[in-house]
Amino acid sequence: MLTLVPTPIGNLEDITLRALRTLKEADLILCEDTRTSGFLLKHYDISKPLQSYHAHNEHKMLENIITKLKENVQIALISDAGTPAISDPGFLIVREALKNDIKVECLPGATAFVPALVKSGLPSDSFVFEGFLPVKKGRQTMFKKLAEETRTIVLYESPYRLVKTLEEVIVYFGPDRMVSVSRELTKKFEETYTNTVQNVAEYFKSKVIKGEIVMIIAGKC
Repeated sequence: MLTLVPTPIGNLEDITLRALRTLKEADLILCEDTRTSGFLLKHYDISKPLQSYHAHNEHKMLENIITKLKENVQIALISDAGTPAISDPGFLIVREALKNDIKVECLPGATAFVPALVKSGLPSDSFVFEGFLPVKKGRQTMFKKLAEETRTIVLYESPYRLVKTLEEVIVYFGPDRMVSVSRELTKKFEETYTNTVQNVAEYFKSKVIKGEIVMIIAGKC
């Protein structure tokens, strides 16, 4: 069986009892970075074989992993933080496992955009999750499309591109569109700032930005 196991997005206490039991019972744990995951497993005194499985090798490793699953190897898939396959590797292996009649489970758990959306103060009854926007090709087209979206928009962004992205939102959405930016969720220096995109951009221009970013944008009225 293949089990997708969410891991904490910051605070190591944000992991379920079931997730810990699953990791302890797994024969093999696939992870993005063995150093990052090794720290988490060591914290919970879990000693299991780790194998790197990330965006740059997932295609190459797919056949070997499916073979192991067919041989009844119990495999757990984790990402560096959050739920696998949400802007992280996972989709390919799940699709291939299902094609081969291999049982797949996904445990409930941490996903960064959920707390950011809920505490943004923007409508959360209907939203669209876009993950990371294209860096170059197709970026302008995507902004034009999202500018007409009436549902709340959820994006991920790197701290290095945050200000640039906010400035692009001003261009395509207008300076008065409401935006909420959360960073360092569940960590000591967690911060959420909600205001017009013009004010949010000015706020972050004056700061040294660190940590993973979740951006929530109000839909078009």
